[in-house]
Amino acid sequence: MIEFAKLAVSEALRNGAQYADARLVRLVRQDLVLRNGALDGADAPEEFGCGVRVLVDGCWGFQAGPLWADKGSAEQNARALGRRAPGVAKALASARTKKVELAPEPPHTGSWSTPVERDPFAVPLAEKLELLRACDAALQGRSETVVREASFSARAEEQWYACSDGAEQHQKLVRVGAGLTSTAAANGTVERRSYPASFGGNYKSGGYEHVLAWDLAAQGPRVRDEAVELCSAPLCPSGPRDLILMGSQLALQIHESVGHPSELDRVFGHELDLAGSSFATADKLGSFRYGSEIVNLEADSTLAGGLDTRGWDDDGVASGKWRIVDAGVLKGYLTSREWAARIGEPRSRGASRAEGFANFPIVRITNLSLLPGTWELDALVADTQDGVLCDTVKMWSIDQRRLNFQFTTEIGWEIKNGVKGRMLRRPTYQGRTPEFWASCDAICNAAHFDVWGVPNCGKGNPMQVAEMSHGAAPARFRGVTFL
Repeated sequence: MIEFAKLAVSEALRNGAQYADARLVRLVRQDLVLRNGALDGADAPEEFGCGVRVLVDGCWGFQAGPLWADKGSAEQNARALGRRAPGVAKALASARTKKVELAPEPPHTGSWSTPVERDPFAVPLAEKLELLRACDAALQGRSETVVREASFSARAEEQWYACSDGAEQHQKLVRVGAGLTSTAAANGTVERRSYPASFGGNYKSGGYEHVLAWDLAAQGPRVRDEAVELCSAPLCPSGPRDLILMGSQLALQIHESVGHPSELDRVFGHELDLAGSSFATADKLGSFRYGSEIVNLEADSTLAGGLDTRGWDDDGVASGKWRIVDAGVLKGYLTSREWAARIGEPRSRGASRAEGFANFPIVRITNLSLLPGTWELDALVADTQDGVLCDTVKMWSIDQRRLNFQFTTEIGWEIKNGVKGRMLRRPTYQGRTPEFWASCDAICNAAHFDVWGVPNCGKGNPMQVAEMSHGAAPARFRGVTFL
């Protein structure tokens, strides 16, 4: 397959491109959903194609198409894409406002694959459905339960990449996801509980071994009962108090208030028309106080279990790790080769990705984690006099500059004088990003750290969906406003 990518690059250079790269991508998925004991969804989409990107006089051009047998030979299609892409760049040249320059990158060659103990696509369908039925059975037993849902998801992406700088790369990325949700109706309200996280559960790179490790069915009775109990629990009182965020909720907080603001294209207003900009402007780099001194947020495309753990990004840049926030100070951005050159950095951070073969690579959040601290969770609760422990996202909102936000979690527990007490319904907290992270005064240790996958991050115009993970251990934030 790499030969077809090289053919596309060669054809682009013969037709006037000064730079060219080509990605052949084969993407397969399997998604199963059981709802109230019946199969509610069973999808197995597959796609295979090639995307060719070129630079002509500092202007991008892009062409993409499928590589199916009935569309002509792969060689003919790859050549045709390479031949047409420079023409697109030439046609767009009059609209160019600034010549594109690429930060240098050595031409990496090689192969990389996600470590997998058990291929999820090789697991018999009957075994997966048996697991989901066991989850459904575990969620039964309460008359207040109105919806029981269990789901499984697997994704495999195989990519062949070549560019005119000399890079030749092959990689295969595999991930799984699974979870269960119970929805209850009683006392005039409807509430839900999810495990291991909301919106389909948790997702990790690797194989079916992760699904088994989550032990979904064993958590069913607790999830079912908490959903029922929430229907009679008091609403979370409003006012300022301390907040302890559990890992899955903290992961989304990282995603929205640190990940997106640190995408450098967004910083320069490139996403302004669709998804907004960022308050973390380039003049703040190296000096802006993003959080307290214990806040260290590390981007890492080598993180074990991360959904964006890979060998290279879609610019052919080798994976690595770096600090976005170091000891509370803004120290880095998420960049591609194009955007690294915009701020004079010597190399890209390797955060350029596209959804499938048919989209142009853009800057995306990679795996981004809040590094662990030193606390045990029990000790953190015991040290909190007036607070709420919040778990599992329910809904959220954040403004166009990623500055003002509001989050509601599925469940909370009141903490009084160091004791975790009554269950609270729909705890909703709000804040401003720098002040919120500045209020972080305690983070649990590595024993409490886990990696939480985001499989549905949308960005771009046209919209692209990317996947990434956020590692987190429970953390405390002082004096947060609850609504």
